[in-house]
Amino acid sequence: MSKVAIMTDSNSGITQSQGEEQGIYVIPMPFIISDETYYEDINLSGSEFYEKLQSDADISTTQPAPGEVMAMWDDLLKDYDEIIYIPMSSGLSGACATAMMLACEEAYEGHVFVVDNQRISVTMRQSVLDAKVMADRGMSGQEIHDQLMKTKMESSIYIMVDTLKYLKKGGRITAAAAALGTLLKLKPVLQIQGEKLDAFAKARTVSQAKSIMINAVKADIENRFGGDVNDVWIEIAHTQNEEEAEKFKTEILEIFPDYPEEHIYVDHLSLSVSCHIGPGALAVALTKKQI
Repeated sequence: MSKVAIMTDSNSGITQSQGEEQGIYVIPMPFIISDETYYEDINLSGSEFYEKLQSDADISTTQPAPGEVMAMWDDLLKDYDEIIYIPMSSGLSGACATAMMLACEEAYEGHVFVVDNQRISVTMRQSVLDAKVMADRGMSGQEIHDQLMKTKMESSIYIMVDTLKYLKKGGRITAAAAALGTLLKLKPVLQIQGEKLDAFAKARTVSQAKSIMINAVKADIENRFGGDVNDVWIEIAHTQNEEEAEKFKTEILEIFPDYPEEHIYVDHLSLSVSCHIGPGALAVALTKKQI
């Protein structure tokens, strides 16, 4: 039986300490801030990131250097036969394509399996946890890879954006659209389902945005995930909006009273997503249970 290591990047929301506790290996995502390189959860905490973001520092995201990825693979292959590497979605970063190219090299072919299952943040985290359970059950790297790819579209994230400032800054909307949206006090709801971050709906209030997201969740459960809420993981994420996230959790439990409260996971959105949407965002995610 192969010994399989599970590796991801910090876009999963799994911290270095959580990774150590759970036997998961996490490569930190780099950020360029005012021409200096910072690494998430190494020399850049979430609070420091938001402080810099709100001070209008010049922040850009980048992918881990190929040498850093291969160095971690080389280290892991000293103790493991195979590696499952789950980076952020290829639709949101070039990191996955780079890793796939590196995995074709002779030293890694047949030993490193790169999973592009179109996930980010809390849904990506769930994929990593699922992969760890599969590895602990004795599944091979190829079997784990194939299962995660087979189910890659079985998740959704809906995100309410509190401010249009960062969408404008990142070029995702025009200055005119941002000005009009700000004037009308719009709270756009975005969706990540598959490769991209897309517009989903518009709301005028937080309450209306939450209703839109809850209705989207209901529709997904009914039309995509078999109709039983207990067949999915419900996750809530936010950007410096923890109080609202806990309120949202309570509202969702009122809609689905038979869903176990302890199964709803609440966490910060990954910093790579936060960079483009800013503070005050609120998200709900669904991931189909696999195991």
